[in-house]
Amino acid sequence: MRILLCNLLLYFAIRLPGQADSSSGYFISFDKTRIYFETHGKGKPILLIHGFTSNAETWKKTNLYAELIKNGYKVVLADLRGSGRSDKPHEAKAYAFDAEAKDLIALMKYLKFKLYDALGYSRGSIILSRMMVLDDHINKSILGGMGADFTNPDWPRRDLFYHVLAGDTIVADLKPMLDRIKESNLDRMALCNQQKEQPSTSRVELSQVKIPVLVISGDEDKDNGSSLELSKMLRYSTYKTVPGKHSGTQFSVPFAKEVIEFLRANNLPKA
Repeated sequence: MRILLCNLLLYFAIRLPGQADSSSGYFISFDKTRIYFETHGKGKPILLIHGFTSNAETWKKTNLYAELIKNGYKVVLADLRGSGRSDKPHEAKAYAFDAEAKDLIALMKYLKFKLYDALGYSRGSIILSRMMVLDDHINKSILGGMGADFTNPDWPRRDLFYHVLAGDTIVADLKPMLDRIKESNLDRMALCNQQKEQPSTSRVELSQVKIPVLVISGDEDKDNGSSLELSKMLRYSTYKTVPGKHSGTQFSVPFAKEVIEFLRANNLPKA
């Protein structure tokens, strides 16, 4: 009986937010979709948003993850719907109308963070851009590995990814992506729907964002258009490049260094 009681206490200590340095569990979102999340560390909350065909675990392999915890941040990780341990609806409408952004906004409210920082990488930056428009509880934002092309609602790259994943278009250059999805046992239909309903944020909307934003990318990263152009759309932006290509930059020491420096700084012009 004593062993059973100890196991139960350990289970709830892990599952309930706000009771330990680390917690994990499932949050039930607005449409009953289960979103898996974890929190690690103590201090100021920062949400990390993963990219396409990735999940929350990817962040633990980065230099940034350890540096944030060491520098007094409470790191919030989540698997976007369709990814990782979160539910993977197969209906396209489940990803429409900013569903992924709404999941994360509701999660941070559930965790009772009145003000928080947020960082997205690659497709995570696309979702974070929507959050910057929809949620006034974000204090600072970092858009990593992203250029300006996603502001086009008819972005050809997104449309191509959707059709390749749907199986009605064959592109030799994207075969490695399909092979990786199959080898990693990822849910191709869910990923297809993520691309089909992927949101765009207009240049006008971005120009109205009133928080400090760091736009950072690898100096060899041209996958999603110009990150400098994206930075120029934002009122209070800081633009940085570090050595690296799209797939590796988020793991690097220079990337972590620039993010930590940005978070520490004021980033707003003097009155």
